Amino acid sequence: MDNKAHMKLISRILIVLLLFIAVGCKSSKQMASSGELNSKLTAKQLIKEHTKKEARFRTLQARVKVEYVQGDRSQSHTINLRIEKDKTIWLSATLGIVRAIITPSKVSFYNKLDNTYFDGDFSLISDLLGTKLDFEKVQNILLGNALYTLKDEDYNTDIHEGSYVLSPKNQNELFEIFYLLNPAHFKMDSQQLSQPLEQRMLEIDYKDYQLVNRQIVPQNVKVIALEGDFETIITMEFKSVSLNSDLNFPFRIPNGFEEIVIK
Repeated sequence: MDNKAHMKLISRILIVLLLFIAVGCKSSKQMASSGELNSKLTAKQLIKEHTKKEARFRTLQARVKVEYVQGDRSQSHTINLRIEKDKTIWLSATLGIVRAIITPSKVSFYNKLDNTYFDGDFSLISDLLGTKLDFEKVQNILLGNALYTLKDEDYNTDIHEGSYVLSPKNQNELFEIFYLLNPAHFKMDSQQLSQPLEQRMLEIDYKDYQLVNRQIVPQNVKVIALEGDFETIITMEFKSVSLNSDLNFPFRIPNGFEEIVIK
């Protein structure tokens, strides 16, 4: 792979990494990671408890150390993250070399290392992760919420290795999904999506949670993406978070950059 292709790959991987950034805080309190399981809880009760624990804030900003491994290659990046809830996700690598902005209508980013940019819909992110995404789903992943709206389907319940398990009663053989809820606070322990025929799997594990301004948010996240024999592993460490500050989201694609076109 030449340097230009390698830089394009890095910029695209950065976008994926950034989309799984969760929330941390120096002054936060780590949440208990285990709780007593109650086998009598129904799917409706579990969904209600999970929904009640959704983090509520106006804005968020953080610095996040992201490490990823692909095959025999590994890299580490420090990323600035800003979120205006339900409106904007803004991401910037050191010195603004790679910058992205995501809104409900579009995804845009540019890379100063190879003078390229992308300005379009969610197809790039969806293709990279192997599942169709929109702004709401991306935001749900960031905050430890269920990827899809749980109220839209009926679910079976089970218990597995200290977690409650929710799976759709009408599970699609082409697209299987499992939600594992933590019994201590009913946030996600793990979200697991698989496409058996495509040999694709996406697993998002929330290793720890913390209490930030009375909001329960992820502290450590590990993402495993498989496609055939190709595996990507992403881990994140979160630092210097503040909530509800007034933020701006500067973004302008430089003149003369080459557009990345998804075919």
